[in-house]
Amino acid sequence: MKKTVAILVNTSWNIFNFRVGLLKALQKEGYKIVAIAPRDEYSEKLENIGFEYYDININNKGTNPFEDTKLIYNFYKLYKKIKPDILLHYTIKPNIYGSLAAGVLGIPVISNISGLGTVFLNNNFSSKIAHLLYKIALKIPKKVFYQNSHDRELFISSHLVNKTKTDLLPGSGIDTDKFKPSVEQENKTGSLNFLFIARLLKDKGLVEYVEAAKIFNGDDKVEFCILGAFYEANPTAIREDEMNSWIESKIVNYLGTTDDIMSAIKKADCIVLPSYREGLSRVLLEAASMAKPIITTNVPGCKEVVDDGVNGYLCKVKDVDSLAKQIKKMILLSDKERKEMGQRGRDKVINSFDEKIVIDKYIETIKYLIG
Repeated sequence: MKKTVAILVNTSWNIFNFRVGLLKALQKEGYKIVAIAPRDEYSEKLENIGFEYYDININNKGTNPFEDTKLIYNFYKLYKKIKPDILLHYTIKPNIYGSLAAGVLGIPVISNISGLGTVFLNNNFSSKIAHLLYKIALKIPKKVFYQNSHDRELFISSHLVNKTKTDLLPGSGIDTDKFKPSVEQENKTGSLNFLFIARLLKDKGLVEYVEAAKIFNGDDKVEFCILGAFYEANPTAIREDEMNSWIESKIVNYLGTTDDIMSAIKKADCIVLPSYREGLSRVLLEAASMAKPIITTNVPGCKEVVDDGVNGYLCKVKDVDSLAKQIKKMILLSDKERKEMGQRGRDKVINSFDEKIVIDKYIETIKYLIG
């Protein structure tokens, strides 16, 4: 009888875009795959692939204790129905409340801490509660994966997790056969295209990006673009009227959102992400895999992708002048130098961040835990 691996994430979109390679590999190994996430337009796509799918309502930004207690009970009921042999948890509420429910039922859990989020960037009441909940919940998983050493050491030094159950993964892994340089790399616009790709949040460094773009405003040889979704539920969200004012001032071009991220990266000359902190930025890994040079901040989750001056440039966090200085460096490079920089980035991804590394680690861990 097939053993069941169930994955729980806060959106079906996340599973479809970041975890399908892993799940297909597990399916090929003979495991039955069950996907659990709130229903969205990607839920049906998961079913079409051949995964069993269950809907669960998760208020990702809610902090109501009664609502969260009910969520634990809903996880418990669903897990009892599905009877998975092992659970893969991603994102904060599955990692905390899903683990508590699994602990009651004695189901083995592998947690993945893919980033700390806004709550860890602040030292307030919500942050203290999150620390406490993590400390309780992370006693349950048999393995806790982190995507950068800084996050791992923070959890260990804060006594939130037992060091012996922790391990590192190179992000969610990149399919380097899919994210590869285009045979049509030439820029068609005649201007140098810088592209910011992320949710439209201040924590992603979007304000610094726009302020740096202002310095080059009026230079028709340089173009600054933004791709990403508004995220009003987040306290650091950029408002639509702010975006509209930047567009009207001709500082940036807003490209909206897309499911075809590769086409967007292909058209850019350089990807810019001045984020305050990441788990391990997938956008930067995808860009590097497609041989695009990068400008990003010297912070955990970003600096791991870039060797300064080799495959991109690192700037200081929350520092417009530092960011603008690195943009200027990129502008002054020749096309040949930028292409060579991009190729070195692809080599780095193939050697250190390929999806196969992540898949092998998960298969090894799952076989060890459930046979």
